[in-house]
Amino acid sequence: MSTSGHHDAADCRMCGLERNEDANVVFRDPLWSGDSVPGYDVPGWFVLRVRRHAERITGLDEAELATFARRARDLVAAVTEATGAPATYLMVFGENHPHFHALVTARGEDVPADRRSGNILRLLAERADPEAAARLVPAVRRAYERLAGEGTYPLPA
Repeated sequence: MSTSGHHDAADCRMCGLERNEDANVVFRDPLWSGDSVPGYDVPGWFVLRVRRHAERITGLDEAELATFARRARDLVAAVTEATGAPATYLMVFGENHPHFHALVTARGEDVPADRRSGNILRLLAERADPEAAARLVPAVRRAYERLAGEGTYPLPA
């Protein structure tokens, strides 16, 4: 952390995802990226992150603000479609990694009630499976490309 209280981009885990292998990337555009993140590899979990170092939502510029909701909607829809999850959460904390990002987590029917809502984060220790998470990326990528390209919403129930 710098003396100003802000994290340096060189030390930022989210900035480091710019070096993520293409196999982990759902999409990248000039402002946003959707990635499967090593260390958060629960099948159906992805990170939507701003590509430049911007701390918290208050650090986003006008272009990033104007495009965030669409990217979030499209990634959540793609994860939901590819996983068949009855619920997909979009969570923003920014405490451990202040670089602005949102965690997208698919919640399957098999997730017990005590692991739903905010408690889904407990699944990180219980259900991490890097191989299964990696196998899901191509299906999410295909769904994202189709949904983002067509822009047809809402999704059928």
